[in-house]
Amino acid sequence: MNSPFASRLWQLAHGRSLELGPAGRLMAIINVTPDSFSDGGRFAGLDDVLAACQAAIDAGADILDIGGESTRPGAAEVTAAEEQDRVLPVIEALAARLPTVLSIDTYRAETADLAVATGAHIINDVHGLQREPAIADVAARHRAGLCIMHTGRGRLKAADVIEDQRIFFEKSLAIAQTAGNQAGQIVFDPGFGFNKETVEENTELLARFAELHELGYPLLVGTSRKRFLGALTGRDAAGRDVATAATTALLRRAGAAVFRVHHVAINRDALMVADAIVKADRTIGEEGNP
Repeated sequence: MNSPFASRLWQLAHGRSLELGPAGRLMAIINVTPDSFSDGGRFAGLDDVLAACQAAIDAGADILDIGGESTRPGAAEVTAAEEQDRVLPVIEALAARLPTVLSIDTYRAETADLAVATGAHIINDVHGLQREPAIADVAARHRAGLCIMHTGRGRLKAADVIEDQRIFFEKSLAIAQTAGNQAGQIVFDPGFGFNKETVEENTELLARFAELHELGYPLLVGTSRKRFLGALTGRDAAGRDVATAATTALLRRAGAAVFRVHHVAINRDALMVADAIVKADRTIGEEGNP
């Protein structure tokens, strides 16, 4: 098994790639939704969205993740047309103005296809290709980056948190490979907060995170402002950025490659500290080997 800190290229659509491993990468959450759990409805129009995207880039974001449907429990489902009306103008404008890597946060194959054709480089599917498997065909056709997220929603889970990850990703990976996606396109996301029933389940996943490297793919994490952090700290969603940054530092030392966050700047600082310690760890390890 290769070190999670070794350099590897994440292959993305439109001939792009992003180096993962030696330094943590930040994916800024850009929710163009009225009802996301911590930041829904914050944009009055396209200019506001573009300004927020520029601010995220200035703060250190490597990727902008554009989503048009809330994934919070109990959120109202939107139609494909509503989702596309929200996200496609944003992606089109960003692709025309900025060189930043763009991600579409969707489980719909149709939305993903249109978004990548419009300029997105990554497809981020919170259902791990298992709700609309045709989304894997879209990724393969465009050679898009593919983030496959684990979820416990709508199925029976294994009792052991890591075994459940293995079972879920084995199925998702089969879908991806059958469609023709290559290993270099794929990252896994263990799905913190997505039907992880208790605080203890989430914290066990945090504590055992390094075991996920046995799966052989780079790991993206999204702990940002999650409910379990609120349970641990007693803070509401808007007050959980410090707790998020703590998990960012811990998970970076455990080998996570990409961090999906609301507050880019505070997590950039956490990553800078964690990356310095990772570098020191690796230097000490190399000096200790003859």
